[in-house]
Amino acid sequence: MKAAQLDRYSRHGKLMVRDIPVPEQGPNEVLIKVRAAAVNPLEWLIIKGTIRLIQDYRLPQTLGNECSGTVEQVGAHVHAFQPGDAVYTRLPLNRIGAFAEYVSVDQAAVAKMPAGYAFDAAAAIPLTGLTAWQAMVNELKARPGQTLLIPGGSGSFGQMAVPIARSLGLRTFVTGNERARDQFLSLGVERYIDYKKENYWETLSELDLVIDTLGGGEAFDHELAVLKHGGQLLSLRSAPNREFALRNGFPWYKQALFTLAGLKYDCRARRQGKRYLFMFVQADGEALRTITRLVERDHITPAIDPRPYTLDQINEALRHVAEDPLQGKVIIRM
Repeated sequence: MKAAQLDRYSRHGKLMVRDIPVPEQGPNEVLIKVRAAAVNPLEWLIIKGTIRLIQDYRLPQTLGNECSGTVEQVGAHVHAFQPGDAVYTRLPLNRIGAFAEYVSVDQAAVAKMPAGYAFDAAAAIPLTGLTAWQAMVNELKARPGQTLLIPGGSGSFGQMAVPIARSLGLRTFVTGNERARDQFLSLGVERYIDYKKENYWETLSELDLVIDTLGGGEAFDHELAVLKHGGQLLSLRSAPNREFALRNGFPWYKQALFTLAGLKYDCRARRQGKRYLFMFVQADGEALRTITRLVERDHITPAIDPRPYTLDQINEALRHVAEDPLQGKVIIRM
């Protein structure tokens, strides 16, 4: 089968498309014939070696974190899926490989696709959907009636996060470009702020929760400023901290490194009586099934960039994600 693989970490990384054996599946695994895979900024973080402390890969490594497709074979202990099922998945971080014609994945990370959805649209859901769900439910433990701000949330993450927040009873505020205003108002945000016309930190205050999609620097200070005493800021982009390391069971040396990496964020938050958290999305088929029900109920359709790519064009797709304005998730069609 064809697969796009990383041979070495590099700032200007390039994937090699080559023929490799079709993966064998274990007794708890599902072999998926990939129909579509989404390209994310996460791929660039892996290519550059940015997340090596969280997950270091033995190279060459087939990349790709989320995909949709049809079940080709199932292991002896798999009973929830059968050949021909349309499924999708956020692959476990230590077993990625969606940029390939086939991928084998533990059944615990797989869910059946939303009914009536095309493979392209389905492939764009797992990573952002699970990120939003885990951020609000697992990490922030959000409660109905709480206020949530998502700065820079007018992209694919916000499209999934806002409906999930609404289903949890949260009052949601989003900043982004004017182009997305009507869409997000229709999704149920309490207020949409055009970042070119208004500084949210000058008009919002006493919020319960912030999900940081921008990362570090001045943005962090602004996000912290709008929280009330006891509020929580969860970052998807800044530095991992000690709490993240402990929660995920990293060895002592990584705990020490993450403690140092996140120290300035922890200290700045604590000085204001607030809490800083960091998360990295995990594979979770059960949560993905919950997201599937929300997607079907609310007819959530992720935006797809209009230009599809083939696997042979993977490096063009990666450059597109890194350098160009996007109109939605970039999709590789197998």
